[in-house]
This record gives sequence, structure tokens and C-alpha cells, in this order.
Amino acid sequence: MEVIGMRRVLTVLAALALPISLAGTPAVAASHATGATSVVKHAQAADKLNHPTARVAQGPDDVCDFTDNRPTLHLGSAGAAVQQAQCYLNQAVGAGLDEDGDFGRLTQAAVRSFQQCAGIVVDGRIGAQTWSFLSFWANAPDAPFC
Repeated sequence: MEVIGMRRVLTVLAALALPISLAGTPAVAASHATGATSVVKHAQAADKLNHPTARVAQGPDDVCDFTDNRPTLHLGSAGAAVQQAQCYLNQAVGAGLDEDGDFGRLTQAAVRSFQQCAGIVVDGRIGAQTWSFLSFWANAPDAPFC
């Protein structure tokens, strides 16, 4: 009876981890513990979203329009996607960044600050989860936040 009870608990945990799988690896780890293949499939689909060529549709009224490309960005990244992120950071939290397309220390600090404010993983990188929160917050009518 204890094994069945524990399996149910792990299955429930895997089901709860499913929405988190869009954010990265935590659900993958939970899926291996339970053998739930559907969680792995969802995590693999989420990993495809992190691919550098992944594109996310922008709405017609997006406040920033440098690009609709959403690659993973980090210190040293450059280009239109960095400009998009800098614009979003300025709109979402009033970061006061130059929208110059260079992901330097000031942009990294603004990303960390935004991630902490949003209650998401604080790593100074802009991946799928941070892009999602940034675009939502920047386009919200009550922006800037924090």
C-alpha cells in the first residue's frame, strides 16, 4: 500500500510540474522520478521554443517592435532581439536602458532585477520564461511595475 500511495504522490507531483515544464528542466527531473513520459514530451516541446530560431507572434499593438525573434540572450549577446528585450525592460520596470542592442552589465542587472520582481528564476539570462513575462508585463496597461 505504501508503494502505491507514494506512486500516486509522485504522479500528482509530475502533473503539477507539467505547467512548469515550459520553464525548463524542473519538470524533466520530476518526470524521470515518476516515469511519466508525457511530461518529458512537453519538456522537449518547450526546449524547441528555446531554439535560437524560435519565433513568437507579436500582437499588433506591441509596445516594442525591433523583432519578433526570441532567442536565449545573455551577457555578450547583441542585435535586434537585445533591443527588443531592452525596450521591454524599459516598459515593464522602467529600467532606463539605452536600446542599443548590446547585452552588457547594465542590461544583465536590469534582467536580474526584473526576474526577481516577477518571481521567476533569477539568472540574468533571457530565455523562454523571461521573454514571456517581459512581453506580457511590457504590454500591460499598468506598466511599469516594481
